[in-house]
Amino acid sequence: MGWANHSSLMGFILLGFSDHPRLEAVLFVFVLFFYLLTVVRNFAIIIVSYLDPPLYTPMYFFLRKLSLLDLCFTTSLAPQTLVNLRGPEKTISYGGCVVQLYISLALGSTEYILLAVMALDRYIAVCKPLHYVVIMNPQACQQLASVSWLSGLANSLIHATFILQLPLCGNHRLGHFICEVPALLKLAGVDTTINELVLFVVSILFLVIPPALVLLFYGFITRAMLRIKSVEARHKACSTCSSHLIVVIIFYGTIIYMYLQPSDSYAQDQGKFISLYTMVTPTLNHIIYTLRNKDMREALKKLLSGKLCSL
Repeated sequence: MGWANHSSLMGFILLGFSDHPRLEAVLFVFVLFFYLLTVVRNFAIIIVSYLDPPLYTPMYFFLRKLSLLDLCFTTSLAPQTLVNLRGPEKTISYGGCVVQLYISLALGSTEYILLAVMALDRYIAVCKPLHYVVIMNPQACQQLASVSWLSGLANSLIHATFILQLPLCGNHRLGHFICEVPALLKLAGVDTTINELVLFVVSILFLVIPPALVLLFYGFITRAMLRIKSVEARHKACSTCSSHLIVVIIFYGTIIYMYLQPSDSYAQDQGKFISLYTMVTPTLNHIIYTLRNKDMREALKKLLSGKLCSL
């Protein structure tokens, strides 16, 4: 009998950080602060990239998509986390758990692919500058963004479906503050070796191949930059790639550490803090891009001064 039959009425009890009530108050302020910061900064990036004509380029097209993904991903997790941290109400319905699991997995997986697509964009911009406009035309950008979304949805469907088919055996106490794959696996009342193997193989496709492609693209980029004789041109090429590379390292590193370690070594508290960190990384993405990108800084200044308008 599957989880739906066991849990449709009772739902799940999210234990979260209930063993540390003082810590919950601190984490509530922490999550709320970064969530509000993420919402404000994401909206700002989306707005300026739409309104400022100099930002009508493929790089900012993908940055706008990344901001939208970060906004939606954080929103899929932060509200439930805040509810869990603020007081005694620490439950989630079965339907709510399913929706949260599907949505957060889909958005996170889509961002994983999108970051690899952004690395491809930087590779073409640096290594094939004369053909950049022709290759990265609006239609191609839309197609690449669509591939990212479809890949993310497919990954979410596979992961969530395999997880939700496992029997609970009456266990409804989830050692987390959100519905997360490693924590849900621990509730299964049967041997999950086959499920873990299938999920591990699927994770390999998403957690190894995209970073490998990013490393390949940046290898070509580095080789091309070493051939550039102009210091100014080399600095410009480096500045267009460094922000994305930092974001890639932070995001990929966190998710790989979270999903590619054996389930036996996945400590409950460790997984909780990693999940909290994934809510902070969207804020770091915006800070990195806005602080290291001159065009974005100028556009944000125009927005704040009221000089930015749509043409």
